[in-house]
Order: sequence, then C-alpha cells, then structure tokens
Amino acid sequence: MPQTPNSTINTPSSKPQAPGSTLQAVSSDWTTIIRPHGNWFDLKLKELFQFKDLIFLFVHRDFVARYKQTILGPLWYIIQPLFSSGIFTIVFGKFAGLPTDGLPQFLFYLAGNVVWMYFSNALTTTSATFTANAGLFGKVYFPRLAVPIATLISNLISFSIQFALFLFFMIFFALKGATIQPNLWILTFPLLIIMMAGLGLGAGIIISSATTKYRDLQQVVGFGTSLLMYATPIIYPLSAVPGKWKWVVLANPMTPIVETFRYGFLGAGTVSSWHLAYSGLFTVALLLIGILIFNRVERTFMDTV
Repeated sequence: MPQTPNSTINTPSSKPQAPGSTLQAVSSDWTTIIRPHGNWFDLKLKELFQFKDLIFLFVHRDFVARYKQTILGPLWYIIQPLFSSGIFTIVFGKFAGLPTDGLPQFLFYLAGNVVWMYFSNALTTTSATFTANAGLFGKVYFPRLAVPIATLISNLISFSIQFALFLFFMIFFALKGATIQPNLWILTFPLLIIMMAGLGLGAGIIISSATTKYRDLQQVVGFGTSLLMYATPIIYPLSAVPGKWKWVVLANPMTPIVETFRYGFLGAGTVSSWHLAYSGLFTVALLLIGILIFNRVERTFMDTV
C-alpha cells in the first residue's frame, strides 16, 4: 500500500506509549545510573563500600609510589621517628631540660612522635585530595571519598611499623630498669587510632575542599601542622604546662590522645575520661562537617580546581 512521507502503520501489536516511557525503558537496562547529589546529606556511603576493591588499589598505589625510587625504601618509616626523637632528646631534653614525667627522655619523645606522625601525615596527605587527583577525577567516576580513606589506610601501615619500633624500645628500656608501668588504659588504643584517623580525615578534607578555590591553604598546611605540634604535649608533658595556659593545650583534641597513649603504655601522663570524651565528640563533629563539605564541593570542584 503506498505511504505518504512520515506516515506510520499501526499494527495490532503496537501500543501507544505515554510520554517519558521510552526513557524509563532505556534506563531500566542499565545496572548503574550516575546522578548528582541531591542534597547535603546524600552521602552515598553504601556506594563507597561497593568500591572497596578500588580503595585497596589506591592503598597499594600510595604505599608503593611513596618510596618507589628511594635507596632505603620503607626504612624511612623507621629513620624518621628515630632521628626526630634523637634530636628532641638532645635539644629539649639535654639542653632545655624539659621534664618527661620521670620517663626515659628518648622513649618519652618517641611515644609522642609516633602518635603525632600518623595524625600529621593523615592531615597533610588528605588535604591535597582534590588538587593531587584532579586529572583522575576528571576522567572516571568513583566515590571521591575513596581517595582520602585509602590515604588513611596507607598511613596506618607506616604507623604500624613505627608503633612496632616504639614497642621494641619500650621493652628495651624496661629491661634496663626504667620505671614503665603499662595499665588498663592500654585498652583504649584502638579508640585512639580511630580518633587520630577521624581528626586527620575531617580536617584534611575540609582543607582539601577549600583549596579548590583558595590555593594559599596548601602553603599554610605544612607550617600550620608544625606549629600545632607545639600546642600538643609532644616535647613536654601536660603536667609541666602552667595552670593558666593549660586550657589552651587541652582545647587541642590531640592532647588527650597523646597523654592517654603515654599513660596506657608507659604509666606516666595526665589522663581524664572527660578530656578523652571531649576529644571524641570533637572528632565526630569535625568528621561529619568535613564529609558534608567534601560531598558538596565534589559536585563542582572540576570547574575551579
């Protein structure tokens, strides 16, 4: 039968389709649909769990790439705390004569350095999430939060090596007769690790989100972290801080973590459940705010990074 241009032939099997039904039929064929975040609290944490294999690939990348073309390789994980603690022992212990709560000076500084290095490394590396991975983010989709989480895990590997070094020297000084008294506060150690990771991640992703527009913050992170160390009882115990300034040091959420770590493993330090609870609440609040801001900036950061 002759047809006019653009004419259609209705067959018994054809059915009229409502507007938009074709789109629904096409989208039903896909297993994954990428949509923009709907609101501030659309965190898609379930999606992050689905990409756990990618997270461990990032962990392997970070761990291998860090010392890939170095002579000493992972030995730097041991050299850094040893040299730092040795210099602190000479400068602040021998020359300045700062107290160490009756602990061997080297062991006192090593305990502080091991804790501080994990927090500072987590903070500085996660603060460069957007700028350091802009090329990768612009090519393929995956939950952007996977990168800073992978950074935390890779830093946890280095922390494990340095913590083993600390245990070695703790046993060494104990055999030499030093007064070291581990106690039940040692059971808070897993909680301390979580709090350190949470503080580093929360602060790091807030800074990372801000650096997409304000690159000056990248220069501030390095020396800002160094200055913050002097507001933390790393080179001095909390008991040596004058009373009128003690509130300043206690306002730092890392202070209860460092003091509890020393007290649990070495038996010397100032420990308070209230101080530790404050640090925990601060960590939760900072981490929640950081994830919300990160989630919001993730949508448009490629336009400004």
